[in-house]
Order: sequence, then structure tokens, then C-alpha cells
Amino acid sequence: MKRNLWSTRSVLAGVGVAAVMTVTPCAADEPTRLYDNRLTVIENPAPLLADYPEWVEPVRETRRYLATALVEDADADLQVRAWRFSYNARGIIEMPNRLRAKDTAIIMVHPWGIDDGQGWNTPEPAGVADFCTPEKNHLAAKHTREVINPFLKSLRGKVASVLYSLPGKRDGIRKKLYRSFDYTPDEAERRAGAAELKAKLADFSYKGKPLPAELKLSADKPLVDYFKQFPGLDAGPVYNNAGFWDLPIPVCKEVEVAADDVVIYDSEGYEALKKFLQRQGVRHILLTGYATDMCFARTCAGYENLEKDFNVFLVGDATLATFPASTTPRFATNAHLAFASLGRLVTQISWIRYEPKVKAAAR
Repeated sequence: MKRNLWSTRSVLAGVGVAAVMTVTPCAADEPTRLYDNRLTVIENPAPLLADYPEWVEPVRETRRYLATALVEDADADLQVRAWRFSYNARGIIEMPNRLRAKDTAIIMVHPWGIDDGQGWNTPEPAGVADFCTPEKNHLAAKHTREVINPFLKSLRGKVASVLYSLPGKRDGIRKKLYRSFDYTPDEAERRAGAAELKAKLADFSYKGKPLPAELKLSADKPLVDYFKQFPGLDAGPVYNNAGFWDLPIPVCKEVEVAADDVVIYDSEGYEALKKFLQRQGVRHILLTGYATDMCFARTCAGYENLEKDFNVFLVGDATLATFPASTTPRFATNAHLAFASLGRLVTQISWIRYEPKVKAAAR
């Protein structure tokens, strides 16, 4: 059963902890406020990220604190409780945040439509893409279907925009399929694009070479030679076939893409994404998608870019890390989110609540 941590909030002990805060000067034309960084111990807190233990191992820490609100928008209607870890405070720090939904965007990083029936398939017998095996790709699709898609649906039409990032550049087919920064296709174009996508993906040969039967190793450094010739991950033309990465990668079919949702192409670069969001008045980002340890962090719409210009919240149960040598992503996702929390805020779906202001009835 899901645990709603808003309704089962832990009792706070009346113990204040003074915390040292490094203050970065703001630009001269930006308003500033003095933030009360005193911390209060949370007694007997419930585990974090415990709503979906199949996907993310819950976060448990012996010391947790409550801090004052970090984001305080006027006319806020989106409540986003979040946490970070601090070695200096020697524990996890939680704080409420009050955002305006119209100033907030949801971005889903790399929802690749692989092995999902749209036609873009993992090459056989040894090709790799996305989570690197068809079985793991199907598992990620299940997470998209059961966790991320319902979350997107719950806030679509309330937040400023829902966006997805995909590899490559905008091509003729995907231009017809999805709205982009400067173009919105009509329904006829979308139907034509879907037909062209199906034909294009079906025309490719998803067959690469098999694993090498023999390797030449030196007597002195066999390990060096072995891994040079047979690395842990090779997604090149040998195993994937030339042209595989030039195909128009679709959004995973487990996502119900709306006509107004926007697709970001990595080759367009972060500056184009930043300008698009700023034109919409976006200041806050709820970040979802894959893979926590790679694309989620370092691609065009990854948090390492976005955090330079926006208030970024990592939605911890709406992401999965890659999980080599494991049948489950839960432990890898836990570890990578915990590390990311040293410099970022992590939230979870049950901590994000849209609460529109109700206007008083006219007298």
C-alpha cells in the first residue's frame, strides 16, 4: 500500500539545530530574502521514496530534519515537499515548497520507444539500446505505464508544459508526429507521420554481428587486451548495425502524448530549451525520466544543465537508473538519487499536490 507522507507527517521534536549557510550574492536587480536555515529534528520519520518499492529502494537515514520553505511563490497552487542530504548537517533535510503551477514544467528525459511495438527494436543477437536488453526495456516501459504516465496526466493542463527529450535532431517524420519548439503539427500531419514512422522503422535490418568467438590476448596484459576487444557496452555498428542510431526514435507508446506536449531534441542544445522555457515563464522544473545515472543527469534536458537556470526538483520515483548485473533497478536508483541529493532537491509523486486557490464567492 502506498504511504502518503503528507498525511502521515512525523511529529517534530522541539530541538532546533543551527546550520551554517553559504550565501551566494544575487544579481543587483533580483529581489533577495534572508532564509531561516535553522533545522528541527524529525522524530521517527517514515522512509522516503517508499510508495513504489518495486522500482526504488526506500531511502532510510538515521537523522532527518525539517527546514523552512525554500520556494515561496505568491499565489502558489502546487505543493512540492522535497529533501536533500548534507554531510555537514549529518543528515537529510526536508522542506516544503510552494510553487505556481503556471510557472512549472514537467520534463521527461529520454522516454525511448524501444521494443514497444512501434518498430524500433533492440538488434539481435547482441545489440544494445536504452536499458540494454529487451527484458529490461520492457520493465522500464512498465514503470512508464504504471508510474510516470499517470503522474503526467494528473498535472497536464495545470502546469505550463509537459516536455519529452529524445536523442538526435528533429527529422521530417517526428516533425509531423510531435509538437516542437517552433512547430505544432495538425491531426492530418500526425497521422501521416505515424504511417511514415512505421514504414521507416520496419525497413531497417535489426541484425548485427554475433559476439566474437576468439580474442587475441598478450601474455603480459591479458585483461587490458580483453576489455579493449570486448568491452562491457558496445552500441556501435558492429552489434547494432550501421544506421541504427539515425532512425527516428519515437516517444515510448506507454506515454499518452497530448497534442500540446513538446518534444526536445538533444542536438538542438540546452540554450534552445532554456529560451523556450523562459518564454513560457517557467521557473521550476519537475524532472522525470531515464536513466538516473546518465541521461537524466547529463543530456540536453538533464539536471546538470537545467539547474543552472531553473529550480529543479528530481521526482525520485519517476526515474530509473541503469541496472547492470541486476534484475531490478531499485538499488541502483536509490544510490544515484542519494548521491544527486548532495546538491539537489528530491521529491516524490505523493509529495506533489496541486491545490488550486478557491476564489471567494462574490457578495
